Amino acid sequence: RNMSSAGPEGRKKMRECEGLIDSLVYYVQGAIADHEPNDKATENCVCILHNLSYQLEIELPESYAQSIYMQRRNISSNDKTPGCFGSRSRKVKEKQQDTPLPEEKSNPRGVESLWHSTLIRIYLSLIAKSTRNYTQEASLGALQNLTAGTGPMPFAVARTVVQKANGLPSIRAMLHVSHPAVKKTAVSLLRNLSRNTSLQSDIAREVLPDLVSILPESVLGSDAACETTASICYALFNLTQSSSHSARLLLSAQGLPKVIAISMNDSNMFSKASRAASVLLYSLWSHTDLHSAYKK
Repeated sequence: RNMSSAGPEGRKKMRECEGLIDSLVYYVQGAIADHEPNDKATENCVCILHNLSYQLEIELPESYAQSIYMQRRNISSNDKTPGCFGSRSRKVKEKQQDTPLPEEKSNPRGVESLWHSTLIRIYLSLIAKSTRNYTQEASLGALQNLTAGTGPMPFAVARTVVQKANGLPSIRAMLHVSHPAVKKTAVSLLRNLSRNTSLQSDIAREVLPDLVSILPESVLGSDAACETTASICYALFNLTQSSSHSARLLLSAQGLPKVIAISMNDSNMFSKASRAASVLLYSLWSHTDLHSAYKK
């Protein structure tokens, strides 16, 4: 577990170590099957998998990336075929967001397991069943890592979490736990998921009122609370930017007074949250059909 947080070289060596990832996944699967999601070894395994999933999309070799991703549509020869992990233009992002992963292998090996739906379901199961905060946080954090990029892998993982594995109820429950790090990681994961336009209506329906409910009424506490509040505002921005219906949902959940109060807190300590709230307000105002409701 300590070695897995030793930086890019350490992660690379551990990902390449034959049988290591498979063994970790095998152990955690067994713990869930035996209804023992709270033992210390399971926590250690999940924390290692969490660390090995960090910056996975960026750090995989280009040659390996090309063998994982297949373009399922004919791209005209005039288009430059983008590298999966290089810098991306907006058009490339849109194209890759549209490109599904190849059909999953029924028996993944090694690094392939890190974003396979089997492990995604394991994380969601641990989020729902474990009572150890570190195990919950590591499971949420692994999913946050896997949904953090802009290539096809993060969007495929996001679709699995939201639509195939019905993960939102388990993640939503973590918004209301008392442990601040678990709550913060759950919010960060939802912020990542909410960037996927095809999932926004599902996410808004399931968790938007909960996100509003955990927004502070006014002045915030610690740096961590400020960061969590900023992430909530950006998630709400993603969900409401293109949807008047979601903006109305925020309004009916009594979110507007909270967002206004946060935006007006201009102390340096809370500037990140204040800026995020201001961006959200600006976006909400773009829904002209709601202006009279806002004024009321």
